[in-house]
Formats: sequence, C-alpha cells, structure tokens
Amino acid sequence: MEVIAVSLFCVLMTLILCQGLLVLGFVLVLRTWKRTLITDERAPKAAVILCLRGEDPFLDDCIRGLLVQDYPAYDLHVIIDHPDDPAHAVLRRLLKTENAANVHIQFLEKPRNTCSLYCSSVVQVVQSLDDSYGFIAQLDADTVPHPGWLRELATALDNEHVGGVTGNRWYMPQNTSWGSLVRYIWNAAAVVQMYWYKIAWGGTVAVKMSVFEQTDLLEQWSHSLCGDTLLYPTLKKAGMRLAFVPSLMMVNREKCDLGGYYYWVRRQLLNMRLYHPAWILVVGLGAVTTIAPMLALLLLVGSLVTGNTMATYWSVAGILSYQAAITLIVPVMEIAVHPIVKARNESTRWLTLVNCLKYVLAMPLTQIVYAVALTSTCRLRRVDWRGIAYRIDGPQHISMVKYGPFVPEKQEDSPLSL
Repeated sequence: MEVIAVSLFCVLMTLILCQGLLVLGFVLVLRTWKRTLITDERAPKAAVILCLRGEDPFLDDCIRGLLVQDYPAYDLHVIIDHPDDPAHAVLRRLLKTENAANVHIQFLEKPRNTCSLYCSSVVQVVQSLDDSYGFIAQLDADTVPHPGWLRELATALDNEHVGGVTGNRWYMPQNTSWGSLVRYIWNAAAVVQMYWYKIAWGGTVAVKMSVFEQTDLLEQWSHSLCGDTLLYPTLKKAGMRLAFVPSLMMVNREKCDLGGYYYWVRRQLLNMRLYHPAWILVVGLGAVTTIAPMLALLLLVGSLVTGNTMATYWSVAGILSYQAAITLIVPVMEIAVHPIVKARNESTRWLTLVNCLKYVLAMPLTQIVYAVALTSTCRLRRVDWRGIAYRIDGPQHISMVKYGPFVPEKQEDSPLSL
C-alpha cells in the first residue's frame, strides 16, 4: 500500500508540474505581448457578422460597442434568426438612437437542415458579401467589444502566413452563484488548453476572405454544428496559421446556474470531439486529473481503515498538494488578465472575500461536474441549442430535428448566450 501511495503522490506532483508549466507559458504570453496596431492605410475593409437568436442579457452593450469601433472601413452585418425574434426589437430600438449607416440587417432565409442555425446564418452572410472586403470578423452576442477590438483583429491578420485570428473569454460574473464560479474555474483551465491546442473561440474570431477561396471552409460550415473549432485544422491543411491575440481576452459578466453550465460545457466538449484533432488529449488529461486524485482519496480511506501510517501520510500529502496547486493556479491567471482588462477601462473588481471562499469550495465541485460532463460527451448523439435539437451522426452529418422561432426561457438563470 505504501508503494501505491508513493506512486500516486509522484503522479499528482507530475500533474502539478505539467499544468503549472502550461499555465506559466500562457501567462507569459499575456504579460509580454505587445504589438503596434495596424494603420488606417493598411487596414482592409472588414465585414463584422453578428448572428442573433434570442435576446442576450448584454446585447445592447454588444451592439453599441460594434457601432463605435475605431476602424476606418467596416460594415456590421446582423443576421436575425426570424423577424419575430426578440433580438429584432432590441436592434430596432438601438438603431433609432444610434448613427448606424454601416449596419446591414437580414433574416435567416432558409435554415439548413444539415448544420446549426448559427452556421446557416454565417454562410448566408458570407455568400452575400462582395469583393471589397478583406476579412470577416465574428462575435457572439455576449461579447462586448471595446473600440479597438476590430483593429486588433486586423493587426494580427496583417501577416501573409496567418489565415485566421482569435481571442478568448474570461469570466467576471456579476452574480457569483455556484454555477457561475464553476464555469469560471472550468473556463480558466479551458483557456490554457485552447491556447496550446490552437482552438479558435467564436466569440472573437476573424478570417481572411482569401481563406474561403483556398479552402472548403464554407462547405464545412454548411454541414457542421459549430464554426470555430474546425478553423485550425482547416487552416493548417491549407498551410496557414491560426493566431491568438492576447489583448482580446474578452470579459463576460453573465450569471449561470449549475444546470446551465452542465449543458453548455457539454456543447463545448462536443465541438472538440467532432472537429479538433486534440480531442484525445482533452479526454486523456480529463481522465488523468480525475482518476488520480480519486484513487489517492480511496487509498487514504483504505490506509486509515488498515492503520497504515506511511500510506496515510503520502495520500494526504498528495491530495492536499494537488488541490492547493490547482486552486492557486487560477488566481495567477486572474492577475495576468487584469492589466489587459484595465487597459480598456473595464472593471476587474468582482472577487470579494466571500467570493474567494466560495471559489475554494467550488474547485472540487468543478472537478466532479466536469468529469460527469466529459464522460457524457463521449457518447452524446443529440444536443439542444437555443431551443433547437440537433442529431449528431458524425462531424459532417448534423441534422436539425425541427426548426422553430426562438421562445424565451422561463427560468431567469438560464444563460441564454451560452
């Protein structure tokens, strides 16, 4: 039993070292990244695509942010799922008071049965664009873009080897429910993996128009559940890079309950399973980081029952060291994100003393819920997304079960924009 306890201790220490090095590398990128922004003369014309289905809590802020971009030539193409969608009323109200000569509104004409409504919308907009655009930029309705958002995307694209660029999300919830904290912790770990595995985030992503000429990206979107995760393998196959822009760590302040988090994270994992080559690494890391602490805990119980002092010592040392390490990793990332957020004059004050105490308790809860979600995703064949059910028979074999206009959730805590 002592040998097993020592072995598990070594495994846990190895996990701490590996995860710590990955986080350290990501933090260094956040803290040291600097780039001179592209000038107006070099900035290509951009088409910003915003797909709407349902009224997101921060939709007003999202649209207002898009209307005041510090960029010389861009058009905002808003595509709404249905004329009666609640988002349509929000958009009309905002455009009555804002100067919006560069806003183009269209509705989803023929929802495809072979992909998600989001992919249908993006394909429809891209196909309607003329040759004057140099790139498209996409964001979700829960992304609140700062004035330099589009210029930072264009700057990263100003490289002949780069075909697409992306940022990532960072949660600073106004309401620190258990669901919000679990989502915050999981996302912190996910952001690191997304950076090293080169996973694009649809909440802030841009693609050169030339990519659509050199690849079958539009055709893939026409048969896919999501449009971001498959971007990297598509670009890599065409000899192009996907670049990450550290200054585009976008803050999300929405609340979330545990149920909402569970179904949301399964969709995120499902996209990985379907469209990214790093899925096996995600599963492997998730399995090891779940099984190793669990075995150490079981061994601790066994050693206490049998009175094996040394086994108890090594088990306690391994469990406490591992939990302390992963608990401290997230605050390190939080501190690294703050300068980026503050540079945009956005608030970073959300972690009160009470929230910090809840965060410590939320860490093991996150490990449990994530393990269940990861296991469930491995056999997931049907997913619901904004009131629409999709059947998954393969990465390019997606079937929309039945279309219907958006109906708002009755439950107040449902994270609509997830």
